[in-house]
Amino acid sequence: MITAQLDAAPHGEVEHVFSLPHTPGAVAGIRRRVRGILADWNLAADIAEDILLVVSELLTNAIVHALPPATLRLSRSRLDLYAAVRVEVTDMGPTTPPPRPAPALDPDEHGRGVCIVTALATRCGVHAHSGGTSRWAELRFTES
Repeated sequence: MITAQLDAAPHGEVEHVFSLPHTPGAVAGIRRRVRGILADWNLAADIAEDILLVVSELLTNAIVHALPPATLRLSRSRLDLYAAVRVEVTDMGPTTPPPRPAPALDPDEHGRGVCIVTALATRCGVHAHSGGTSRWAELRFTES
């Protein structure tokens, strides 16, 4: 994972910010809203699904491992040869989740979120600041 300053990432032309209720069903509701935004942006289905998966993983981590409040910032930018969508979740948690005892983790259901985000993102990172901890991922693609 790449750790970088927030201002080192490209600034979006279009940005949406959502407050995240700290409840288990919150991720599904935010995903529906993000799906609508991605449809408005006319993104290819495979790119939109990758972005939704990254949104889900980062939001779930904020609910499971962090303290409220949490916010999702979704932005789209156009650069010279490509476009990018940046997903950023800011919460009040530590930069790394506290370790859990091994029996508490089911390897079939937990522990792969960071790997999924890293695999799908062009760049990703964590930034601790006075307002909390921000985990971000940028997915780049060419526009048709």
